[in-house]
Amino acid sequence: MLEEASQCTWGRERGDAQDAGKPRIDHWEAALFQLLDSALQPAQGFRLPALGSLATLLGFQREFECLRFLHVGFRDDEMVKMVDAGTQLMDSNGEDFKSWTTPSVQRASTRTSTTYTMVPKVLLAAAAASLLFAHTEAQTFQRLGGCPTLGCVFPPDQTDFLAGQFFDIRLEVHAPVNGSQANGGKPDPNFTFTIAKQGRKAEPAAQFFKLAEPALERWNFTWYEDLFARDAFKPSLVKVTAKAYRKVALYDEGEYIATLTYNNGTTTTASWLVRDIEKQRKAKNIVLFIGDGMTTNMITAARLIAHKQVNGRYQTKMQMDQFPVLGHQMTHSLDSFITDSANSATALYTGHKSSVNALGVYADSSKDPFDDPKVESIAEMFRRLTGGGVGIVSTAFIADATPAALTAHTRDRGRYGQVVDSYLNGITNYTWTNWTGPDVLFGGGAEQFIPGSGSFQGKDYYAAFANKGYKVVQNNTALQKTPNNARTLGIFSVSNMAKWLDRNVYTANLFGNKDSPSGDKSSASDQPGLKEMTVKAIDILHSRSGDKGWFLMSEAASIDKQMHTLDYDRALGELLELDDTIKATFDYLKALGTLEDTLVIVTADHGHGFDVMGSVDTKYLAAQTTDRKKRAAIGTYINSGQSQYVDPNSETGPMSNATYHNNTSVNYSNGTFFPANWDPRYTLFSALGADPDRRENYEVHKAGPRLPATNVTGFAPNDYYVNYKDAVSGFIVNGTLPTDADQGVHSLTDVPVFAKGPCQEMFGGVYNSIDIFFGMANCFGLARSKA
Repeated sequence: MLEEASQCTWGRERGDAQDAGKPRIDHWEAALFQLLDSALQPAQGFRLPALGSLATLLGFQREFECLRFLHVGFRDDEMVKMVDAGTQLMDSNGEDFKSWTTPSVQRASTRTSTTYTMVPKVLLAAAAASLLFAHTEAQTFQRLGGCPTLGCVFPPDQTDFLAGQFFDIRLEVHAPVNGSQANGGKPDPNFTFTIAKQGRKAEPAAQFFKLAEPALERWNFTWYEDLFARDAFKPSLVKVTAKAYRKVALYDEGEYIATLTYNNGTTTTASWLVRDIEKQRKAKNIVLFIGDGMTTNMITAARLIAHKQVNGRYQTKMQMDQFPVLGHQMTHSLDSFITDSANSATALYTGHKSSVNALGVYADSSKDPFDDPKVESIAEMFRRLTGGGVGIVSTAFIADATPAALTAHTRDRGRYGQVVDSYLNGITNYTWTNWTGPDVLFGGGAEQFIPGSGSFQGKDYYAAFANKGYKVVQNNTALQKTPNNARTLGIFSVSNMAKWLDRNVYTANLFGNKDSPSGDKSSASDQPGLKEMTVKAIDILHSRSGDKGWFLMSEAASIDKQMHTLDYDRALGELLELDDTIKATFDYLKALGTLEDTLVIVTADHGHGFDVMGSVDTKYLAAQTTDRKKRAAIGTYINSGQSQYVDPNSETGPMSNATYHNNTSVNYSNGTFFPANWDPRYTLFSALGADPDRRENYEVHKAGPRLPATNVTGFAPNDYYVNYKDAVSGFIVNGTLPTDADQGVHSLTDVPVFAKGPCQEMFGGVYNSIDIFFGMANCFGLARSKA
């Protein structure tokens, strides 16, 4: 064993950096990786090289002992314990080699069999500890997601590709000027990058892809290392050298090793896998329904309020209940386990995980939100390779994240004007897939089309679409009359479209909003619903696409939007409208004679922490005078009773004994199911797991969508308090989120996937969100083995 730290060949971080003649290891991770790189081949899945003898391995005893003296830079005593254990293990010279080796399990999702290789346990412990601390160090804030070291490769390690799918490569070398990772602030301008198909010789990337070597780029950025640094306004400055290889593709199935070499031999290695996918097309058409934010708990609640039970047995089923295949997909992001709709949609459409707010790109650290490395989407590939039709339908403003991710490529989902431009013109700042616009584009968001401050460069995008041959419609009446043989733009309101509950039950809420898509400040009172838009989209796609087939994405956006504002009645109404739309879609596809050729998938992009725990006697609650007594109105277990939403004659409203019938103007025959009474005396005791301060009376909000928390005059604009007017008869419920949150947030939960049609068997089980893309691409036969 070593006796003094001074005998080490590495200077301690913050301790021995100034020791003459000793190279500095500027971060403890680098020390571990240097040690591991000298003994292993990480790019090959931690394979032990030919050592010749056990003594060769034991020669690393000195380096492990030196790591003990780096503990000043460690964040947890467990790392020191691991190194100590490793040193003791190294000391046991007589111990049999096989007794302290362990199998290494390869990536299960990318290989058909498990490969076992002999790896020293102590080295695995060091590697695991290094990875562990890389993640805990980058938690609330990250220098750059997907880049735990100072050399960044995008697409990053463990990325899967479809053969022939276009993508960009971004390389970055970081040189922190200050902070815990500071290394002098001089990024290496002479880094190199190679690509190697497994088992073949590595080639420089420009040679591998037959491209000119891209120009070197430079920029700086700052970030906060943690909340304490943010509160103290002490950002860390990072200087960057970078390059980008644009519009490349991999055509041969199998594993590739991408290696960035920088800072005198330091490497960042990414293992890429081109999946082995059949190239035979199995489906003519695909309909992808996305219930934004929809979870199994919400489907269960929707079933409860719309379908009648007799002695605990439902008499009817939801359309989703009748799908032959049910799976679940995991929604976490590239660099966070809670996702947003932008990067979750990116995963569904491209097969690539990304970061929060990113649309169709890996987020880099540059100043330009439009130069990030792009990945081709299912819509872009389908159009490029087959010439088939593409339809995009949403009840959100059409530049919102879920529809946008089909054509937009930016790390900033808030660039709404540019998103609309991408629908029409594709990507124009870099060479990319030739995109000339979808056949169908339906939704809200007129503010991005009306010329002015909301549109891109102030342009009139109604006119821009019309000049490229689109029929433009702005209400449901015009939508139903428009011909099926022309590309059609339908924008039906300013911002998000009206909710099912307001269009069908509380219709007075459609007036006085100044939300007409024409921009004339009138009310958008003649809006189609998701069903009307989806069926018309199928009409147009079927008429225009012929034998080439079509792809349609249809989003029930306000499941998510109303869950965010804790308006559970409207959210469940949107979910039931989605279910009704699914039924209408099956009926219409059958009538067109193309049902057997069409794969229908229903899923979500993420979830919310919603559930139902019982019922609430709203009449009793309103009669109480203290918050604690009001809470006694909640009934759980046996006191939850039965759903009164399915009984049109149930007692309605606080302090009322009158019989009330909701005239929803909905035909409940032919399998259409919505609540018969949206305002019963006994409602659902439901909640989110994370929410702002608010009041709750558990009644339907008849005057329009909820506003649970609001800013108070005289206080900071990002400081939110209970909105008393939201539930006057209710009681205060303290929130669990930071006080700058005025609505609920997304949750970790896996979300359901329903499938019916060709390839339906691919969507059963539990899998990653990216597998939705690969399943659809497989069914469409989009993989290509040559350019």
